[in-house]
Amino acid sequence: MPNAILTAVTAMALLAQPLAVGASGERDQDRARAALQAGEILPLSTILDRVAREQPGQVLAVELERSDGRWVYELKLLLTGGALLKIKVDARDGEIVRRRPGRS
Repeated sequence: MPNAILTAVTAMALLAQPLAVGASGERDQDRARAALQAGEILPLSTILDRVAREQPGQVLAVELERSDGRWVYELKLLLTGGALLKIKVDARDGEIVRRRPGRS
């Protein structure tokens, strides 16, 4: 019985983490790792620390994407009082480049 529970929990964890594959067949996390190792982006922990100093809130979601030739972290924050805020951060230098209210 414990093995069945472990198998079910493992399967749920794997299904909860979609593995996006780009046109070249490379997974998103592989592209992100390569960008980090090449010095093209800052580590997520550094980005989160910088954002927390400027815009406190609970991070609900993080995405890393390539936009207009640069890497951008997109963060969704839950602010005090329940408001949502979406922030775009330049992944190379940690500068917040856009803030906008999120939809609930």
